[in-house]
Amino acid sequence: MRGSVDGLGSSAPLGMMLPAVFADDDLAQHFVAGLDEVMAPILNVLDCLDSYFDPALAPIDFAQWLSIWVGAETDGIESDARLRAAVAAAAALHRVRGTRQGLSEAVRLAFGTAPEITESGGAAWSARPRGPIPGSPRPQLHVALRLPDPTPADTHRLDALVAATRPAHMPYTVTVTVAERTLES
Repeated sequence: MRGSVDGLGSSAPLGMMLPAVFADDDLAQHFVAGLDEVMAPILNVLDCLDSYFDPALAPIDFAQWLSIWVGAETDGIESDARLRAAVAAAAALHRVRGTRQGLSEAVRLAFGTAPEITESGGAAWSARPRGPIPGSPRPQLHVALRLPDPTPADTHRLDALVAATRPAHMPYTVTVTVAERTLES
């Protein structure tokens, strides 16, 4: 949370801005020193304001608020690094929302691994009219994710993420399974 920081000096001390008649007045100097202590965090934030809008530099509580502001697909339990990556990628993901690429990237950002996506649709071009329509006539989407140690919460989280990022008209299913472990030599 933003707040006061003990001992934080002001970048613009008010005592230096007083008229010369108050330069040696201890009461006036102590009074404005108290105001400096209150104003220092505000001035410090304003001096560094551009850093607050960079997900890599922002304080983590501000990055959490920023994730809500930019519409990043987060659920509040991700690590700080994943939260920052989701905030940084939010604008690009909004451009591809509802596409296979957008869904895949959203799942990769949330879980750290790419999903296997199976869909019924397709696109094709034909020089002859009334050619076969690509894909299946029934729309469907299946997202499979392989995690090292999946939990029931992962399935719920994947379901919520797919529901939010899939094409609006597309029925879907999700599965989370154990990733195959390979022996390292």
